[in-house]
Amino acid sequence: MDLVRATTDERVLRTLMEHRRLTRAELAVLIGISKPTAGESVRRLTDAGLIADTGERTAGGRGRGRVGSYYALRQDVGTALAVGIGPEGVIAEAVDAYGEVAARAEQEISRPARPAQVAAAVRTVAADAATRAPAPPRLAVVSAADPVDRATGRLVQLPDAPFLVGELDPVTVLAPYVTGPVAVDNDVNWAAQAERAAANPPLADFAYLYLGEGLGCALVSDGEVRRGATGLAGEIAHLVTTGPQGRAMPLTGVFAELGLHRPGSAAIDVDRLLSAATASPPLREALGRALGGVIAALVALADPAAVVVGGPWGGNEAILDAVRAGFAGGPRKVAIRAAATTALPALTGARLDAASRLRAAIVAAAGAAHAIPS
Repeated sequence: MDLVRATTDERVLRTLMEHRRLTRAELAVLIGISKPTAGESVRRLTDAGLIADTGERTAGGRGRGRVGSYYALRQDVGTALAVGIGPEGVIAEAVDAYGEVAARAEQEISRPARPAQVAAAVRTVAADAATRAPAPPRLAVVSAADPVDRATGRLVQLPDAPFLVGELDPVTVLAPYVTGPVAVDNDVNWAAQAERAAANPPLADFAYLYLGEGLGCALVSDGEVRRGATGLAGEIAHLVTTGPQGRAMPLTGVFAELGLHRPGSAAIDVDRLLSAATASPPLREALGRALGGVIAALVALADPAAVVVGGPWGGNEAILDAVRAGFAGGPRKVAIRAAATTALPALTGARLDAASRLRAAIVAAAGAAHAIPS
């Protein structure tokens, strides 16, 4: 009986998360259960402090049936933090169970960024967003513009990484601001998740190539991001490809050869690249050959149905055409297209995941209430 009640309560909660406010009669119709069963679930969830009577009523009486009470999730049921760490700064959003942003804080960081400075910025924005949120954060999801150790959530410093210098531990930094877990992943993986959610029909097998100040790739297979043994799958900066004058070299070396790095940094100068690629067909063709070679390797190893190119200069049509031309000579044919999600795609992916985890945590709280002896 407890299992049946728990299942019913989960369905009621998830239906309210989708429709925001419903009467017991509406819940019964939408879920396909009896009105008394819906009423008992509403009572249990109200007693558990997860939903509440909104005070709103249906227009009943005088032949229009009984007056119905509207129920919704309690405002204090909890939020989730979605945190983005990247060259553009640090952003924290408090997200509710409907996926909406209830509070937002951001702070710029200097270049080059240092772990101590970034950690301080993360604390500042997390505290700000958590304070202004309608309910305390239950958990946090972090997007970081650096490789992430999947076992620990710590950021990993690789040779020529353009952003953080040294290591950072977002799990430890954010632990004081949430009551539950902190999940950390690479920004390109989150951007791929956002792209998968935006696609119609859904994409189950694709490679997401990120082209910005840094270079990255996410591999999605059977609807799941493949992270590798340590979380470093998709780190393409040192993948060997065709450089200027046809010489083989790591991808990051191509940008050094073409003079497209920021002075004293491995970060790509995006403005300079876009200007040069527009003015110089040979440079644009060199970029297309190098990136086409990287895509050929990805296609040979991962067999994606499509390659999605995102990032600050990844959606430039002239560069995309050059990339397609650079890939066209290979034996495999795969569609290469620009990303659909262009506004903060990594934070968008992290936000979607944060809302999903929050909903699961709320449902788990209902299950825990069933385990408490009455």
